[in-house]
Parts: sequence; structure tokens; C-alpha cells
Amino acid sequence: MKRMLAPQLLDALDHSPAVALLGPRQAGKTTLALEIARGRPAIYLDLESEQDRAKLAQPELYLADHLDKLVILDEVHRAPGLFPVLRGLIDRARREGRRTGRYLLLGSASLDLLKQSGETLAGRIAYLELTPFHVLELGERPPDALWLRGGFPESLLAPDDPRSLRWRQDFIRAYLERDIPQFGPRIAAETLRRFWTMLAHHQGSLLNTAQFARNLGVDVKTAGGYLGLLVDLLLVRRLPPWHANFGKRLVKSPKVCIRDSGLLHALLNIPDKETLLAHPVVGASWEGFVVENLLANADAMAQPYFYRSGGGAEVDLLLAWPEGRLWAIEVKRSLTPKLERGFHAACADLRPERRFVVYPGSERYRLAEDIEAMPLPMLAEILRGG
Repeated sequence: MKRMLAPQLLDALDHSPAVALLGPRQAGKTTLALEIARGRPAIYLDLESEQDRAKLAQPELYLADHLDKLVILDEVHRAPGLFPVLRGLIDRARREGRRTGRYLLLGSASLDLLKQSGETLAGRIAYLELTPFHVLELGERPPDALWLRGGFPESLLAPDDPRSLRWRQDFIRAYLERDIPQFGPRIAAETLRRFWTMLAHHQGSLLNTAQFARNLGVDVKTAGGYLGLLVDLLLVRRLPPWHANFGKRLVKSPKVCIRDSGLLHALLNIPDKETLLAHPVVGASWEGFVVENLLANADAMAQPYFYRSGGGAEVDLLLAWPEGRLWAIEVKRSLTPKLERGFHAACADLRPERRFVVYPGSERYRLAEDIEAMPLPMLAEILRGG
């Protein structure tokens, strides 16, 4: 299965001295990096390996010997002291005429890596995010398999549903017990699991940190820290509300959702599609799945929001481009989607350039003169094309 981010990654390496490829663990960053490495002189260092870390005991000396190669540094957050060294080596290579394609940094967290690299590599680094597999990378596989199992390669490509679920449950346990303690203060794994499971039960709901704090028996600041950590690890999304001066009372709390639908279903012990279709989370799960797949294919300049007013006007996903264009997207699980008054009221407020309804059917057709209904892969293709 080919990753559609590969051409963007190659282009970034051709135009920038360093590229940070971010994404959750097991999303396929290392596989993609090694594929890129086949096409040019490169060396790969895994900073979770004692042997590879030993090579960097004197990083200036080791890396200076490889200025003619692409150096891939996996799990780079484990060696924050490398960033000042990389800055000096990048500047040295620039003076010698080697201006691009020097370093590919792989990281499993956003804020942690951005903070380090932003302080020392400003103007020298580009950022890309590799999500788990999305709907345009499936080939002939049915989209419902991606919805149930999520996009992590080992889960999606498992031989059957039970083994896929077991992999996701092991993944969650490993994150809680081994990975998360690397990124933040020590948090009891069971407490964070309860919090993560609460988020699953409230998939796609407005964030109420005080309620989560009461249910966990912690203060609001602590609960907010738990959420921030899961967001920074690219496992949870905070979808911000749209704000504009319409003279209307607008919702100000963000929506929260678990980004990978397979992890959502594992946290809720949903083993198969039949159980999912009978579960109360089915609508919120489908909406979150659609939103994540659309955002994985949207231009990085398009900022995502949702819209909700006190009067009931609502749009599930609002994409805003810097030049002021708005696209309003509604998500429906029905094969015969019907739009509520709230969507029309929201469009009257926002006046979006284009209006779409995503549904699980296979045909594209008009619900009204200015509203199109279409399958998820079709709208994802439109977004990828700009």
C-alpha cells in the first residue's frame, strides 16, 4: 500500500535542509522514511536503539562524517540535545553548497518536537504529518474495514477482526505504560486509560473538562493536562468552534474526538461491524471517521472548525481557507440523507462557497441547487485536488 504523502515528503526534502515527519507511533513513518532512503545515499539511526545512540555520543563528529547523505533520525524526541548540533551542521552544509535534503526527523509527538525544533531550526525545517492509512490509500479494500479497524497498518491489515482488535488493545496498553511516560509527568496508566475511555464515550461531543475532572476525581487543570497530552501525541483532536461577529450566540467550547476510529472501537470493546452498528456511538464514530479522512486529504492551508449557534444552526465540519473561502460539510450515516433546518440556518449565516453532504452511498447527486451529496472517497479526492 503506497502512502500518498510520499511525493510531498520528497518535495519537502528537495526544498528544505531538514524535514520533520510527525505522526503517532506505528502509523508507518519509519517504513515511509526507509522507502525514501532507497532512492538516495542515506543512513538511518533509531534513537530508541542503544547501539545507534552510542554512535551519537559525539554527534558533531559522527554527523560531520555524513554531510553527503540524508540522515534519518527516528524517535528524535529522545535526543533533544541534537537540535543545536543540527543547526550548525545545516549552516555548514549550506556554505558548502548543499542546501537541501540533509535531515529527516521522525517524531511521535507534535508539541514536544515542534518546541525543540522551533527554537533552533527556524527557517531550516519543514513539517509534515503522516496519519494512519486514509480512505484514498485503501485500493480495493472496503471503506467499512477502515472505519471498523482504523488506519494503523498492523490493525487494518490483520488477517481477521479478532486479531486486529487484539493489536489495538496491545497498542493502547503500550502507549499507556511505556510511551506516554516519556513525554510528560508520570501519570498512572489506569487513570489515563479511564480518561481516554471517557473521551471515547463522549466522541464528537463538546468538551466539558470540569465533568471529566469530577468523574476522575482530579482537578480541572489536571484533566486539561491529560487532554493536552493526548492531543500532542496526535491521538485526540480538539476541533475548534468557528467564531465570527454575526450578532448571534455561538458555542465556544471545542469538540473532542479520538482521531483513529479503530482505537475508539477498541477503547469501547467493539469487536466487529455488527456490534458497532448496534452501539450508541455509531453516529459519532462515523462522523469522526469522515472528518479525519477529509482532513488527512485537505490542503494544509485549510483550517478546520465546526459551527454551532445557540439557535440550533450547525455544521459538522467547516473548512476555511486564508483567502476567506468556506466549505460547509455535513456528515450523515443514512443512505438517504436529509438535511435538518440547522444546516440551512448555518449556511444562511456563513454563506459558504460550497456545501456538501457525505454519506455512505456510492453515487454523487444534488440534494438542492447548491448542495451535493457524495461518498467519502469522492469528497476526499476533491479536497486533495484543492
